[in-house]
Amino acid sequence: MTELLFNPDKLERLKREIKSAVGENGKIQEADIASLPYLQAVIKETFRYHPPGPLAVTRMSEADQEVNGYMIPKGTQIVVNTWSMAKDPSIWTDPESFEPERFLDNKLDFKGQHFQLIPFGAGRRICPGIPLATRILQMTTAVLVHNFDWKLEKDKDHPDHKEAMFRINLSKATPLRAFSFKI
Repeated sequence: MTELLFNPDKLERLKREIKSAVGENGKIQEADIASLPYLQAVIKETFRYHPPGPLAVTRMSEADQEVNGYMIPKGTQIVVNTWSMAKDPSIWTDPESFEPERFLDNKLDFKGQHFQLIPFGAGRRICPGIPLATRILQMTTAVLVHNFDWKLEKDKDHPDHKEAMFRINLSKATPLRAFSFKI
């Protein structure tokens, strides 16, 4: 919601997409989600732009291995920095911008097959909750956007909304102050 509020053109585009799929007063059903590509792009871009955990689960090298000219001895613990990958200009065009459109004509997904985007990890230890988390996030976002108008708190200084606190998970450094209005 933070990125949608700070990018009102993207919020309006999402509202229009949902409205065209379910109607002005329609109730969003789980079956509607497949017909909402911009919603899915917003979710993917949110996972890219704000990965839930800055570091992926630690792995241990099972054998001596050379990767890109670096020798990794057996038993070495390896950590993937998903936050750095999300901001890497060699992977993403304009990585500091919130651009859901980058995922519209792109088969890239966060289910462990494309290593540029792995907010849930990859391989044998990928998060088993991906399908549930994805459904909940898509439905919740769609319902909040469709049923309410949103505004940032007026006369409130909004410090850099991109600033995060690094812990086991990433969280906003400053809470978002927004209001919803029933449509």
